[in-house]
Amino acid sequence: MLFVDKPNPFLDDPDVRLMLEVQGGNNRSFETLMHKYYPRLFNFIFRFVGRREIAEDLTQEVFLKVYHAASRYRPKSKFQTWIYTIAKNISLNELRHHKKIAVSLDDPFVSDDGPMERQIEDTAAPRADEQILREEAAAAVREAIDSLPQNQRMAVILRRYEQFSYEEIAQTMRLSVKAVKSLLSRAKENLKNKLTPAETFE
Repeated sequence: MLFVDKPNPFLDDPDVRLMLEVQGGNNRSFETLMHKYYPRLFNFIFRFVGRREIAEDLTQEVFLKVYHAASRYRPKSKFQTWIYTIAKNISLNELRHHKKIAVSLDDPFVSDDGPMERQIEDTAAPRADEQILREEAAAAVREAIDSLPQNQRMAVILRRYEQFSYEEIAQTMRLSVKAVKSLLSRAKENLKNKLTPAETFE
């Protein structure tokens, strides 16, 4: 019987192709990946570890690992899944060394357009009391998420803020889809117990 190698489905991922170009020595492709993923990974790590300076150091560490891993890189998943797995591992290692890291709710996130405050100005200009209530609810949700066990918090951040599918979360966290759904279900129950009915989490 003749066995034919199946084509690698991940080669259709443009970011995988960029990483293979990095493997071939193309530094411009690395810069392209860094430009695309640096803000997202910084925000992801920042939400998890809670300190801007630590998040900056860890994000740089992610890209150093990516660059040094280029020669050994084999596309066995989407590039996004691969790089978020590296970021997850680095973040968890950091938290193992620093059990309690304080979160500053006022620190800005970064985007492709530069720094971005956690609370974005509402152009509809709501009444001051409505804005205060909305900000208080958002802060309560963030505080509740920060208090979750690490695995639950990681799953919630990937789902709520990164818009990962259950399958992508499972691949990133090295869990089954069933385990991810169970984590998120427990996280939702924990959050319901911590939040008032007015402070929704969906």
